[in-house]
Amino acid sequence: MPIDNGDKLPQQSFIIASDNGPKHVDFNELFSGKTVVIFGLPGAFTPTCSAKHLPSYQKNAAALNAKGVDKIICMSVNDAFVMQAWAKSQDISDDIIMLADGNCDFTKALGLELDGTKFGMGTRCQRFALLAKDGVVSRIFIEQAGEYKVSAAEYMLANI
Repeated sequence: MPIDNGDKLPQQSFIIASDNGPKHVDFNELFSGKTVVIFGLPGAFTPTCSAKHLPSYQKNAAALNAKGVDKIICMSVNDAFVMQAWAKSQDISDDIIMLADGNCDFTKALGLELDGTKFGMGTRCQRFALLAKDGVVSRIFIEQAGEYKVSAAEYMLANI
């Protein structure tokens, strides 16, 4: 069953890209005492993710911050090097943290895995967006298969 409003995010460490390569980041560093938007997507460099999803958060980062969001996290089942290369190719600023869930551990703990084997992609992340305050989900929006509506930055802005 997928994570829901009122649920605590699973506590674990994460991997993000840095100028010195992959960096382990503790759960508390990202979430404790903070209001965070996480948007998850099936994969870096994929069509909808690159043309719409990631750009929507880049374009609306300041508006989200103005509504009290401390951090914006883009999460995908890719490795940190892929996430870093994707961020560079999309000219993503430091306003968005590119979080690698290479082993799909966080995605599975959220209950948001997607079977992409039919497309040669293995297990991936469903498209979603959530708002968490101090590590507790206050809003979550999970897309239906093949859709891109409720996980867009514009939808999040209208619903927080």
